[in-house]
Amino acid sequence: MELSSEFWWFILIGLGAQLVDGALGMAFGLVSSSVMLAMGIPPAQASAAIHTAEVFTTGASGVSHLVAGNVDKRLFFRLAIPGAVGGAVGAYGLTQLPGEVIRPLIYLYLLVLAIIILARAAGRLMPKGEVKRVPVLGFVAGFLDASGGGGWGPVATSTLLARGGQARTTIGTVNASEFVVTLTVSATFLMSMGLHHLQIVAGLLIGGMMAAPVAALLVKRLKERWVLVAVGVLVLGISLFQIGHALTGYLAR
Repeated sequence: MELSSEFWWFILIGLGAQLVDGALGMAFGLVSSSVMLAMGIPPAQASAAIHTAEVFTTGASGVSHLVAGNVDKRLFFRLAIPGAVGGAVGAYGLTQLPGEVIRPLIYLYLLVLAIIILARAAGRLMPKGEVKRVPVLGFVAGFLDASGGGGWGPVATSTLLARGGQARTTIGTVNASEFVVTLTVSATFLMSMGLHHLQIVAGLLIGGMMAAPVAALLVKRLKERWVLVAVGVLVLGISLFQIGHALTGYLAR
């Protein structure tokens, strides 16, 4: 495999995306795909490469969070197994559904979660206790993630934090369980599409694996309130941008 000058950019993209994802529990796909699309890489190529690289980056992130003591093992199994099933189902079926209709509804849901998380960070909202129906949440988040929309982190992390989950263990557990989901989704895609774009994959995973231990230490040491603020602002920005993008496209028709 001959390496081009863009290879080093892919390492930087993977490093930056994993720092955000490992510290806040979401956005590896969002950050990396946004930059790669701006570089002129076709969406299908970017999505396939990101899913493949995430097998390695989520594995490194999961191990890093486990070593740092950020993983709730009971929550891990309740999320990971249904998430893997949802991801496998989604990899086969969700891409056949009209994504332009489904995604705005998802981002409306995330907008509400962002407001709840920010209210909790400001001390205006008391958590309601343990989240019920975690397996259902895992299945839905995995199902959405397989569509290429990056649903696992935003949906799983935001829902758990909004319902009172501890920031450190929520982010650590969501990151660790994402490895199982991503491995399942990537295996499904691999059987149907094959493996391509090795230079992009290699750059993303090298940068991502370098950043994973640093991100795990960050989320362990930062105060929970500031983690909640960062997650809330990130989800708010993502949801507003995507809703605005959907509305602009609808009005342009």
